[in-house]
Amino acid sequence: MRYKIHKAVVIGSGTMGGGIAALLAGAGVQVTLLDILPNKLAPDEEKKGLTLNDPVVRNRIVQEGLDRTLKARPASFFAPEQAAMVRIGNLEDDFDAIAQADWVIEVIVENLKIKQQLMERIDSVRGENTIISTNTSGIPVASIAEGRSQGFKQHFLGTHFFNPPRYLKLLEVIPTGDTLPEVVDFISWFGEFHLGKGIVPAKDTPNFIANRIFAGSAAFAMDYILENNYSVQEVDAITGPPIGNPKTATFRLFDLIGIDVWEHVGRNLGPAIPHDELAQRYINSPRVINLIHKMVESGWLGNKTKQGFYKEVRTADGGKEFWSLNLQTLDYEPPQKVRFESIGKVKDEENLGKRLKTLVAADDRAGQLVQAITFQSLAYSSERIPEIADTPKAIDDAMRWGFGREAGPFEMWDMLGVEETLPALKAAGFTPSPWVEKMVESGYPSFYQYEGNTKTGVYNPAKGAYEEIERPANIVLLKEKKAAGMVLKRNMGADLIDLGDGVLCVEFHTKMNALDQDIFNIMVEGMDRVESEYEGLVIGNEGEHFSAGANLFLVVMTAQGGDWKQLDNMVKTMQDILMRVRYSPKPVVVAPAGMALGGGVEVIVAGSRVVSAAELYAGFVEIGAGVIPAGGGTKESLRRILNPPMRTKDAQPLPYLQRIFEQIGMAKVSTSAEEARQLGILTPSDRIVLNRDLLLSEAKREVLHMAEVGYAPPVPEKLYASGRDAYAAMKVGVYLMHEGGYITDHELTIASKLAYVMCGGELSQPAWMDEQYFLDLEREAFLSLCGEEKTRQRMWNLLQTGKVLRN
Repeated sequence: MRYKIHKAVVIGSGTMGGGIAALLAGAGVQVTLLDILPNKLAPDEEKKGLTLNDPVVRNRIVQEGLDRTLKARPASFFAPEQAAMVRIGNLEDDFDAIAQADWVIEVIVENLKIKQQLMERIDSVRGENTIISTNTSGIPVASIAEGRSQGFKQHFLGTHFFNPPRYLKLLEVIPTGDTLPEVVDFISWFGEFHLGKGIVPAKDTPNFIANRIFAGSAAFAMDYILENNYSVQEVDAITGPPIGNPKTATFRLFDLIGIDVWEHVGRNLGPAIPHDELAQRYINSPRVINLIHKMVESGWLGNKTKQGFYKEVRTADGGKEFWSLNLQTLDYEPPQKVRFESIGKVKDEENLGKRLKTLVAADDRAGQLVQAITFQSLAYSSERIPEIADTPKAIDDAMRWGFGREAGPFEMWDMLGVEETLPALKAAGFTPSPWVEKMVESGYPSFYQYEGNTKTGVYNPAKGAYEEIERPANIVLLKEKKAAGMVLKRNMGADLIDLGDGVLCVEFHTKMNALDQDIFNIMVEGMDRVESEYEGLVIGNEGEHFSAGANLFLVVMTAQGGDWKQLDNMVKTMQDILMRVRYSPKPVVVAPAGMALGGGVEVIVAGSRVVSAAELYAGFVEIGAGVIPAGGGTKESLRRILNPPMRTKDAQPLPYLQRIFEQIGMAKVSTSAEEARQLGILTPSDRIVLNRDLLLSEAKREVLHMAEVGYAPPVPEKLYASGRDAYAAMKVGVYLMHEGGYITDHELTIASKLAYVMCGGELSQPAWMDEQYFLDLEREAFLSLCGEEKTRQRMWNLLQTGKVLRN
């Protein structure tokens, strides 16, 4: 049987249920979101004379859940319009939706009896091949299916998403002894390829993998912090990015999770793991239990109550500060600068392994804390094999994907050196599981087998040997291609890499992938080779962000030096290269992910096609630097947004000009690839890939597909120049904004230049002009604005502070 997922039902419209429904909708799945009936009327319902039988009342709980999901920040939906894929209902009137569903996901209260009662009802109506899963995090999965039919049990498993489902990559898949292998394989495949998740097969043990390791290590960390009198601010300064964790570090993460959730997990996990001596020692720490309980009693639950380990405080000038909790007095204290010598030593070091070695060896308070929590994490993780996982890989993947860490505990241990650190762990009182020493003594020096920087195998303690790491077929990893000698050309800004099958790739690798002459030189090299001997080109990279735009430092230095000829040549070079990309006789597929700002967007819109990661934060932000898009961005916005309607007789240009003006003038940045499509940065034919790891593979596949079906470049297109009347109207709008105090004097200058370019100058009447006409206007406006002292002030402020100067 080949399973499919076209329709899904999510039962439970809380934060997690709503988030899962939004994720499924973003993947193109029709979702029915169900919840319980209310048992009493709300005050506004009583005033309207409604009864419990009115449909709007019966669906009130689920509607409120969907509304919260739509308002969630960060956004749960890739675009608000995707909520149209979600139908709401209740568990009485709409239960028959389950009979038509391919996948039913239960996300209700953590109560075994209630879950079992729900599963009994589902079992009575489910289709023969309907897959049922639970998102429980604390109840044994198998117990939820007790008493159900054999067919139900064969199609039942745990699918533990992490919150928020859109952003956290981890999906733990937990089969029971009855689950069919093909069901596990299908859900794992669907989760990876359609939902963009990192799949971790987990055993049906308490809290599964990620939360189990986190709970055991966090309980120790909290006890150690209290025993050694560290402050909240000290801990978060130490345990964030310096050791490979997100900026939420320790206490901001606790606030995000919820202090009440922490207490609930500790209360329920302890009795479930009596055999876990290492965890029991700290889960039951009186000082930790007392602190957490006092916070819960006080209603200090973290972000949900705007007060936990941090509290937002308004200052006298109307600003805000985050005061931290004094863990001894339970008073809130204003922020203070925290400095440690060891943290200062590693702040500019990009390599996590080097940072860890420095910090673990340091003897200041920061080093002592890092050593303690790192050593405990290593020892504790080793003790959990084979109870919760058979190999280190499952634990590492779960901790990276579930908590946004750079590396999992065993990956960090490999960085530190396994054999080298064993004596230090024992001396500090953190003796690892015996299998670790046995591994080293047997001639296996690390938990992973490496080829270059690529992990190819992982040690399996039960087998006493490495086993191969499986991965998706045909996956493209640039670091592997480079290690294999597939770099055809390289300079300081970019690499030209042979991806095989006749496809090349231009990879940027400047700081923030800022565009410079080195990158343009490699792009030219790539275009030359593609046109003569290859099938096509991918422009993409494996960095966190696609490109932050042009090299602003180079621009402001050139402008400040008054070398206008060089600056003009720099802009003209970018324009010419991107026009060459646009009209390439062979396909050029751009593969953006993360941030794509300014010039980065101009590279995207020049491509023959775009295969984008779902998380794409793209927009023209040049206004913040005091200039306008000049690498073809203004021109391309006109072609995509203004041109189509102006081909209709008597169409008026102003509404479309206003839309473009607002997008560029207000520096609108998409919150997803779907929103980038709505902004005109992506087109309807461009593809969106939810799994970032597969982005370059899919981009390569797109090149080959386009080449196979006979790709031909677009016909050169003239653009609509609205002329002086439209320009006059836009100038009036800009003037009124200035008079109303919405924009500064210099912003009036920038906006007027932008309006001039968008309208094609002061032509006496509208006309269709070629692209070069608008490119020349862009370039002229850019150079003119660079000549303004206030523009250069903006550029320097951005470079020095990362903030926009409103001058």
